[in-house]
Amino acid sequence: MTLNAQARITRERLAFLNRDGLQLAGLLERPTGQPRAYALFAHCFTCSKDIGAATRIARALAEQGFAVLRFDFTGLGNSEGDFANTNFSSNIDDLVSAAEHLAETGCAPDLLIGHSLGGAAVLAAAHRIPSAKAVVTIAAPSDPAHVANLFENSREEIKEAGYAQVNLVGRHFTIKRQFLEDIESHSLHEQIAHLNRALLILHSPTDEVVGVEHARHIYEAAKHPKSFISLDRADHLITRQEDASYVADTIAIWASRYLARCAEDGGRMESPALQTGEVLVRDTYGHLTHEVFTESHRLLADEPIHEGGDAMGPSPYEYLLAALGSCTAMTLRLYAEHKQLPLRHVSVRLTHAKVHAQDSEHCAENHPEKLSLITREITLVGDLTEAQRQRMLQIADRCPVHRTLTGKICIESRLAT
Repeated sequence: MTLNAQARITRERLAFLNRDGLQLAGLLERPTGQPRAYALFAHCFTCSKDIGAATRIARALAEQGFAVLRFDFTGLGNSEGDFANTNFSSNIDDLVSAAEHLAETGCAPDLLIGHSLGGAAVLAAAHRIPSAKAVVTIAAPSDPAHVANLFENSREEIKEAGYAQVNLVGRHFTIKRQFLEDIESHSLHEQIAHLNRALLILHSPTDEVVGVEHARHIYEAAKHPKSFISLDRADHLITRQEDASYVADTIAIWASRYLARCAEDGGRMESPALQTGEVLVRDTYGHLTHEVFTESHRLLADEPIHEGGDAMGPSPYEYLLAALGSCTAMTLRLYAEHKQLPLRHVSVRLTHAKVHAQDSEHCAENHPEKLSLITREITLVGDLTEAQRQRMLQIADRCPVHRTLTGKICIESRLAT
């Protein structure tokens, strides 16, 4: 097991048996502490768990608090078996075996993610993985038989001779007649229609391997909740890091709406029911990363890496500055609208520091000790007179959060029963 010091990700190599008793190789990447959720990743046709797309997406998700298992299907990568004897059905069985292995270790997968043919496989396997609450497909075909287009010139030879050597992405593979017969026997329409899980479809409109019409077919067959996100300018293999990061960010945000949270004791905890104005903070991840809930939003709070955190969210002081800055900007916007001032844009830049009172001309006298100094720089864009600009500077000091911070604050703390 290794540790990525910057992102605090542990990586553990796993081995488990499939339905035929063959050993499959996997890699589990997870954040330190309790993960937000467990995900199972299925790679593309003839690829391996170490292909760029699987590696980049899995690691980006781990950095956001997800534990992700990616593994090699039978006969590929470091897994045992002969690829020539595999097919789409065996891929489904391998996925179920991987999910069962996670469940046996107390880490049953909440989320299934599949890339290309792996996406079709997770759609077909989902009903056999009861712990899965959500499914994500990336550049997936709506029909497994679509993969036969990759060796269309050898199709007749395969059917007549029983097998053929085909060149796929610069490597030679033996494709047997049973593989063609198997993919042609699968229809995903009914399985998608009865998925009974939240579904996210990610697909590039310029995908030249699996056309975007496949995403449309999957979307039309699925029932709500379902979502489609266009991966503009991405290629089929998601080779660019920025595309992989975007995929991971999108999955993390989308999944948070549907997945149960992991409680401190390893059990499951759903999103809390809060009233307007209530905030709940809990250490779901362990270490310094915390979830912040409001009535309708979920955020992350953390400390920067140089302060011992994982930098998975703003720090508490950054949230404090954000509260003051956003309240300032809103107050100025409302004032300008009320007075019909030509304000086109407002931005607020804030910093926080500990200073000695005598070092700040704005601080009250008789404060020899250090105190907090918040510097607020306000940019006003618009055809405003100097008098109007100065008046708005005065209004900024009247925003509710400013008044709260500079007024007398009483904080009552008590232990929950």
